[in-house]
Amino acid sequence: MSLLELLKIEFMKVKRSKIITLIFIAPILVVTSGIANLSTYFTPEYTNAWSAMFIQSALVYAYYLLPFSMIVVCVMIAGRETQNNGILKMLALPVNRYALSLIKFFVLVFYLFMEMVVFVIMFLIAGIVAIRTTGITEALPLFYLVKWCMGLFLTMLPCIAAIWAITVLFEKTLISVGLNLFLVIPGVLIANTPLRIVYPYCYSGYLVSCSLHDFTAESSGTAFSMFPFLPCAMVVFVLALLLAVRKFGKKEMR
Repeated sequence: MSLLELLKIEFMKVKRSKIITLIFIAPILVVTSGIANLSTYFTPEYTNAWSAMFIQSALVYAYYLLPFSMIVVCVMIAGRETQNNGILKMLALPVNRYALSLIKFFVLVFYLFMEMVVFVIMFLIAGIVAIRTTGITEALPLFYLVKWCMGLFLTMLPCIAAIWAITVLFEKTLISVGLNLFLVIPGVLIANTPLRIVYPYCYSGYLVSCSLHDFTAESSGTAFSMFPFLPCAMVVFVLALLLAVRKFGKKEMR
């Protein structure tokens, strides 16, 4: 069975799930709260009000709402295999369990990307409505928005690899969800310590925090340093993904 066939099967499995609805919730909450507080941004003190609104709104989104939504997506994807011993049926087919785990992770990455797209679209729609109804003259910074959403997407990859690894390691949904939530919550605190470079749950939030620092300091790229962050993030991503791949279906194969 080819990887393309496996990918089609995995998307068919989640086709009737509520994942699509789920990935709309967090962006809607963030954009709605930002638009509701427009009056606090469009003042004489702000010269880049849209950017300020995006950064302030994205802090909670990056630290909590985005990881929370990915935890639920992970559970929903994994749950398709645990229902009615679905994983045993899949492993009985001529399919490599390592490939199956990688395909499932790819589906997870796809939904992460889709949530970023939804976030951009919702922000643009809300911004256009706000411009037409409030008389705001400042143009929406489309390039700025897309750039930072791509940053959120890339910095979330090690995080979702860790979330997926924990979901694979612990069959009980309550344990995997509880442990992932437990690891997400202190992210904002760890982001302010040297441990942040090895703690994937705070990567996206740290990126936004650095963006906020640069914005308030009226500088560019002074807070966020690619080294040693990038090498550490790549190592964390690879290790977490390898763990998930090797452990996926291992118990059922015994």
